[in-house]
Amino acid sequence: MTEQRKAVALISGGLDSFLAARTVMDQGVHVEGINFYTGFCVEGHTHAIREKDRARPKRNNALWVAEQLGIRLHIVDIIEEYMDVVINPQHGYGTHLNPCLDCKVFMVNKAREWIVEHDFDFIITGEVVGQRPMSQRKHTMTMVARDSGAGDRLVRPLCAQNLPPTLPEQKGWLERDRMYGFSGRSRRPQMALAAKYGFEDYAQPAGGCCFLTDRQYSIKLEDLWKTRGRREYDLDDIMLLKVGRHLRPRADLKLIVGREEGENRFLEGYRRRFVHMLPASHVGPLVLLDGNTDTNAIELAARLTARFSKGRDAGQVTVEINDRDGNSRMLAVRPMPADEIPADWYL
Repeated sequence: MTEQRKAVALISGGLDSFLAARTVMDQGVHVEGINFYTGFCVEGHTHAIREKDRARPKRNNALWVAEQLGIRLHIVDIIEEYMDVVINPQHGYGTHLNPCLDCKVFMVNKAREWIVEHDFDFIITGEVVGQRPMSQRKHTMTMVARDSGAGDRLVRPLCAQNLPPTLPEQKGWLERDRMYGFSGRSRRPQMALAAKYGFEDYAQPAGGCCFLTDRQYSIKLEDLWKTRGRREYDLDDIMLLKVGRHLRPRADLKLIVGREEGENRFLEGYRRRFVHMLPASHVGPLVLLDGNTDTNAIELAARLTARFSKGRDAGQVTVEINDRDGNSRMLAVRPMPADEIPADWYL
């Protein structure tokens, strides 16, 4: 009997990775999925926190895709290792702080290590030539295969016919004419293939899955690095940059303002790490203060807190101020008028 070959598919939760895995499964290969958790994924708790996202499915799309395929999914935490990719990308950033090319090399290399450890034969990705301007051009795809160490064990089933034959094709494990020659930014071929498989409820095909591709998130991360004087972050930093309204009224002071009840509840988990305040006389947000908390900073922050409360038009709002040790005091302030808040305070 012919030995069944085994492949691991990088599963992001999007349509392309689903189709790539399914295409190889249709050729009798045993496929398992792998998902690398960097902490920057757009999915997850942010969809559950905000009222505006309540209608969106509360699911991990990578797990959901694996369920639709009927395959095992390995979720691997790479937060610590991934920091160097974000902070020191050899090939630079994309439009924002997205190190897409270095990211792809890193993840394929991690998948290569995984197949060696688990005795699998090759790696599958959902890449398409010409789909992404930085990481999915023909010459960069060749570079990813080389620099990751995967070489010709890296298979891109959706555009395989546009690339040189890989080892699985040369060995007869995969038939080239049962894969595809997709190219360019249009997702119509993928959507047509999904319809053929009867797969309809997939994540938005053109949507990104990484906060580092988001302009506002990147601005907040750059601000964090600039303020600290060094390029570093931890998981709590990643999470806090995703939540709330961020303002920097002074170089040495940042406010994180809850925009609704769900965000206020989330920010409560960080109260012991920050001086924080909330309106006592009116309904309003929980606000975390990061940086200098001298008398002037406290008064400024209190006035901003009052501004974002239901008492914004009142003559005076009482704000409760809490230090990291749990001690609290009250301060009555005049809410700051909107026209006194410069646009560049908002991150």
